[in-house]
Amino acid sequence: MTASHLVTQLSQQLSLCLNQDRQHLKRQLDRLRSEVKKGKESLEPLNALASRVEKSVALRNKRLASIPPLTFPDLPVTSKKDDIAELIKNNQVLILCGETGSGKTTQLPKICLSIGRGAAGFIGHTQPRRIAARTVADRIAEELGELMGKSVGYKIRFNDKTHSESLVKLMTDGILLAESQNDPYLNQYDTIIIDEAHERSLNIDFLLGYMKWLLPKRPDLKLIITSATIDPERFSTHFNNAPIIEV
Repeated sequence: MTASHLVTQLSQQLSLCLNQDRQHLKRQLDRLRSEVKKGKESLEPLNALASRVEKSVALRNKRLASIPPLTFPDLPVTSKKDDIAELIKNNQVLILCGETGSGKTTQLPKICLSIGRGAAGFIGHTQPRRIAARTVADRIAEELGELMGKSVGYKIRFNDKTHSESLVKLMTDGILLAESQNDPYLNQYDTIIIDEAHERSLNIDFLLGYMKWLLPKRPDLKLIITSATIDPERFSTHFNNAPIIEV
């Protein structure tokens, strides 16, 4: 295979890599593409890059294959799960409204898993309080029939129950904000769920502003905002008239 054909092939495969690898691999590919255009012999470094891309794609496929069987209890959100899944697929931002008890908090991560989210990176799921992050993580893990820390984990202050193979990561709003300092593009995530956004804490407001800046730079990243049925139009307007669905 010629160097130019290999560059084209690698460009197509980058979208199938883990998020946390993609930017680094793209920079290397751009540099090698420039060398190929200048007529330099770059097959050896291109083959080395192809090996790293292949490894990242394999890890993503392994995560996709590790998604456990999903079942959905009889909750109000369950009747709308197909509509929610389609909206997530077709939009970068979704506003989901539902009263307490509708099931949005526990079922949304599973709906995301059902369409393959979580394969390229964590499904990050924020909660306003630490006790909620732990409780929701326990509940989702139980519904998946798994122990805490496998597909589902949580990270709160001084306690991290996630690992590299986890798919869903519960955390407080403050933890996600803190992570943005070292990972400004949130490359370890492929989906972010900001839960209980109607509480409008300082952390939530900071996150909403931060995500507004980040989303154009991460077109692959999905954002889902959940709220009680209190003025969801304001959230929609903030994110360029994102669709709203009520359950």
